[in-house]
Amino acid sequence: MDLSLWAKLNGTLINVATVALGTGLGLALRGRLPERMQTVIMQALGLVTIFIGLSMAGSMNKAGATLQSTALAAQPIVVDGVVIGLVGLVVGGLLGEWWRVEQRLAALGDWLKAKFNGSGRFTEGFVAASLLFCIGPMTLIGSINNGLIGDSQLLIIKAALDGLAAIALASSFGIGVGFSILIILIYQGGVALAAGALATILPNPAVDPRVLIITGVGGLMVVGVGINLLDLTKIRVASLLPALLVAPLFHWLISLL
Repeated sequence: MDLSLWAKLNGTLINVATVALGTGLGLALRGRLPERMQTVIMQALGLVTIFIGLSMAGSMNKAGATLQSTALAAQPIVVDGVVIGLVGLVVGGLLGEWWRVEQRLAALGDWLKAKFNGSGRFTEGFVAASLLFCIGPMTLIGSINNGLIGDSQLLIIKAALDGLAAIALASSFGIGVGFSILIILIYQGGVALAAGALATILPNPAVDPRVLIITGVGGLMVVGVGINLLDLTKIRVASLLPALLVAPLFHWLISLL
């Protein structure tokens, strides 16, 4: 199917528009709401984010990999998806710290803050929004569907959710939330444009165990974002991003053995 550029990217562009609109509404509310109300909004968003993350994390239970019979066992050994997710997070986290992913993303936020005369918690809002809007199965599966067959339904649903979240985030963090549209365009739009190649690797992404393990690992990262929004502690979620590549790679290696 030969799709136009608009057909491949319309879901992403709608997502960008809703985040921009949500940011604008959040900024309009920011100066009008007492601090205690802004705190309640952020706590509500944090709790819902944790719930969404935990729901996603359950996908790891369906993503076990089978290690075929070896000299140590006559029968195939099933490696639980949670174990694969744990290895992915640990190894990915170590790689993330080595590559200084957290610092580089924060540095990008600081650069944008200086470039556009941002103030306050600009960088914190940029990082939190970028992670929240781009981690999850709706981003990956929705972008593949949009780029491959022009189906933007999943991304439009995601766009509505992101727009609502942007209102809450921008009311507390400010305009930095709006600059997350750059990450949405690069990542989500990039996946949509590369959907043809991805389709040969993931013919049925909704039930592919590699996507399920990415969803589960990503869900735990979303939980981390929620914990950060609640100010319970500081989880270096960006440093864990390499796990989204390490976990499915580990799953693939086990399946080969």
